[in-house]
Amino acid sequence: MAKVLFLIMSGDEKFDLAMRMAYNSIKNKRFEDVKVIYFGPSQKRLTQLDGDLKNMFQEMLQNKAVDSACIGVAQAMNIKPHLENMGVQLLPAGERVSYYVNQGYEVITF
Repeated sequence: MAKVLFLIMSGDEKFDLAMRMAYNSIKNKRFEDVKVIYFGPSQKRLTQLDGDLKNMFQEMLQNKAVDSACIGVAQAMNIKPHLENMGVQLLPAGERVSYYVNQGYEVITF
């Protein structure tokens, strides 16, 4: 089975699609492993979650599927404290993506 990294960058309706696909991939065990990294506009969208998407995010976070969000973007958007309070690890996105690619993960980008 393949290992997959969801690189979620969109801050619009594509964000919602990405979250649902990542969540359902985990729930239905479609892959050997699933990780999620938030980068760019998706980080702002992450701070505005409610309803089903918020519940999905919290479950993915608890199950350690959420790897991180980009610290540089979080600082530039002034949302670092909010993401930290949500329990999101903040790390350089480029380093995290390269780590997973070097570990054999396939990258799915939204």
